[in-house]
Amino acid sequence: MKPDDEMAITADLPDCFPVTVVMERQPAKVSAWVDYVWKAIGVTVGNTLDSQDESRVEHPEEGYRLQIYPGYQVRLYVDECDSYYHNLMSPSPNCFIVVRQDDDDDEPRPFIVSLSFDEAHAYLEGDDTVFTVDMPPELYRWTESFVLTHYCPQQLKKRKRKDWRKDGSERQAR
Repeated sequence: MKPDDEMAITADLPDCFPVTVVMERQPAKVSAWVDYVWKAIGVTVGNTLDSQDESRVEHPEEGYRLQIYPGYQVRLYVDECDSYYHNLMSPSPNCFIVVRQDDDDDEPRPFIVSLSFDEAHAYLEGDDTVFTVDMPPELYRWTESFVLTHYCPQQLKKRKRKDWRKDGSERQAR
């Protein structure tokens, strides 16, 4: 591929994608200490609502509540291409929704939406909650184009073992 062709492909790719996160609160059926649990339902491409508005649909008799969080951006970074590649090659490519919960409010709020396994794992190690949802087709195609443009897999090299016996005998001879 010529450098001009690569610049044309890169120019066609948006640098970020707007997404809306959909979460659901369900009654907890198993625990006596928890009234309800939250789970991520999905990610939709585009901002369906104004970025300041949150939408809530409740079914009080059943205890369910659907919460829509617009205004999030998915960004791709060249140094994360390896993680994006492995996500795309997995049997079920996912979006990772990192959620934080304030002490004052019992409702979790999305913090970031990522397509990187490594970034999601780093947030998990930091005691944040990470939900996985299926990746929408638009995000899949965008990520695939980004990976094809920027990813160059590194050839793994086997490390040569050092002969410690030989090295030890030279030390003793000195």
